[in-house]
Amino acid sequence: MTRHLAGALILASLLGASLVAAPKDSLITDAPDITLTAISGKTMRIADLKGQVVLLDFWASWCIPCRKSFPEVDALHRELQPKGLAVIAVNVDEQQKNAYTFLEKYPHTMTIAFDPKGAVAAAFKLEAMPSTMIVDRSGHIRFTHQGYTEKTIGQFRSEVLQLLAENQ
Repeated sequence: MTRHLAGALILASLLGASLVAAPKDSLITDAPDITLTAISGKTMRIADLKGQVVLLDFWASWCIPCRKSFPEVDALHRELQPKGLAVIAVNVDEQQKNAYTFLEKYPHTMTIAFDPKGAVAAAFKLEAMPSTMIVDRSGHIRFTHQGYTEKTIGQFRSEVLQLLAENQ
């Protein structure tokens, strides 16, 4: 009897876990249609990037974890850009000179954009730094991350590869 009860509890747990995970799709939201200004001075709209998988990485010069995440996100960009990944690293420093000092220390190939007034950060409802949103080809935010640990870049890679494989 105990084995049957244990088996039923395990089955119920598994079913419960999938029921909890299923509504996650209902949490998918459209990425805000905002305009960013790149380091080159060129403006870009998130909506114009539909058709690509986009990783938006919000960072600041004063953010300690950003010192670790920034070069790793850039390496992911170099690795997966040929497969269709666009990475935009959005700086939220109020003074751009601080961002430029940071960028001198961390060479990069990904697109850098500035949000000194925090309008983009507010549109994405940031609560922590760094914060990262991964947007699918349809313009839906599919994954959101706050903070950064040693395991985070592996999660980014896995999620980006999942989205790149969709709708091909």
